[in-house]
Amino acid sequence: MESRRLLRILATALGTAGLLVSGCTSGTSTKGAPSPGSATPAGLTSYYAQKLSWRECGVPGFQCTTMKAPLDYAKPEGGDIKLAVSRKKATGPGRRIGSLLVNPGGPGGSAIGYLQGYAAIGYPAPVRARYDMVAVDPRGVARSEPVECLTGKQMDAYTQVDQTPDDAAEVDKLEGAFEDFAQGCEKRSGKILPHVSTVEAARDMDILRGLLGDEKLNYVGASYGTFLGATYAGLFPTRTGRIVLDGAMDPSLSSIDMNRDQTAGFETAFQSFAADCVKKQDCPLGTGSTTEAATALKRLFTDLDTKPVPTGESRELGESLATTGVIAAMYDESAWPQLREALGGAKDGDGSGLLSLADSYYEREPNGAYANLMFANAAVNCVDLPPAFRDADAVTQAVPSFEKASPVFGRGFAWAALNCAHWPTKPTGTPHRIHAEGAAPIVVVGTTRDPATPFKWARSLAEQLSSGTLLTYRGDGHTAYGRGSDCIDTAINTYLVEGTPPPAGKECS
Repeated sequence: MESRRLLRILATALGTAGLLVSGCTSGTSTKGAPSPGSATPAGLTSYYAQKLSWRECGVPGFQCTTMKAPLDYAKPEGGDIKLAVSRKKATGPGRRIGSLLVNPGGPGGSAIGYLQGYAAIGYPAPVRARYDMVAVDPRGVARSEPVECLTGKQMDAYTQVDQTPDDAAEVDKLEGAFEDFAQGCEKRSGKILPHVSTVEAARDMDILRGLLGDEKLNYVGASYGTFLGATYAGLFPTRTGRIVLDGAMDPSLSSIDMNRDQTAGFETAFQSFAADCVKKQDCPLGTGSTTEAATALKRLFTDLDTKPVPTGESRELGESLATTGVIAAMYDESAWPQLREALGGAKDGDGSGLLSLADSYYEREPNGAYANLMFANAAVNCVDLPPAFRDADAVTQAVPSFEKASPVFGRGFAWAALNCAHWPTKPTGTPHRIHAEGAAPIVVVGTTRDPATPFKWARSLAEQLSSGTLLTYRGDGHTAYGRGSDCIDTAINTYLVEGTPPPAGKECS
């Protein structure tokens, strides 16, 4: 699975925010950060004093603008980066509270796409009534000077490389694919690659907060967006307003530990899917036990590795794309019927269903073009944390622990975590705990069978944050807000509108 260590948005495909696996990052550095109480960080006066020029932007009810931020916060005089911003004003009734920034995750998910496609119409009405809904695409993402790495044809080839290598030749091919990807990013986006860290994106959000006229930042972040929000709180605790971190990451983990935890998370999600599947007559993995279902899925992957099946287009479905398709459906249980049908088709020699799921994961368009999701994902992950593995030997040693975490996905997830080994820029972050002393209450949301951000991460982040409160959703899927639980939605709406966080230990189902 390629660089699937990202937390990503599946709003258009599966209706939820998401995280791509393997290689997720949680590192950060506060080098050059302002003191928590400073009004305007040194050297940044011109950025905080710029004026936003709003305009209508094609989608009814939305306005758009651009803002400038330093390309390098350590040398703010050295040049700018332009960031795209969009908003939808509070609809009323009721007094406007302020702006509410949203971020869907990734890293690499378009916050503006999420705002215009979902949040500004799908968030509960009481929230939309009282807040201007706002999004900024982080640096290097979508409309904000996007990182580019490969052409569409090159990405098609990249996504089909075998990520469960069986011999030295296949290991070399996989390493070569990762190296070519990294070199492509350096060739096309070398100037921005050192400056797409989560710390820099968080500092960009503080400039935007000031430009919006808000004394404090109000924010809802999903998946990787929780790391971005927690990083902001750590940098600017006294400017932190009402913050919701849904599907939380644990910034104290190393890259290898994070990847291994995610591997276990997807195993948990698969077991939940399998338990549901085997109860149905149309389950392509059989109607026996979940263990038998796992064996059947592994057999299907092995068969596709040996003999890919047609899809109705030039690309065949091999093991890598099939695995990606299954992973994509783990983010939301509403995709399980689609996955059953796709698996049945693959068993019968039709790979189109799993290919469609994989394409949604990679944000591949029907014309063969890819969004920059995967490029930005790798760029942020590889600068935020030291790589999980430095070479193939290290992966080989770690494979057994990954397979223990997931007999179905472990081997592939371990090899996918090699993607940052050849990255052209050095990482700037390290694993660390975020306390955000002095911040207002922060609501951390965790789903017990979340595949991409395991529940224990939410519990850990809530414990780290000095003002963190854990809200638990006992269920399936990635993230919880706006996904059908009245209990979760009511608790978060009350916090965002009234400022009252849920009581400690609150659980919903």
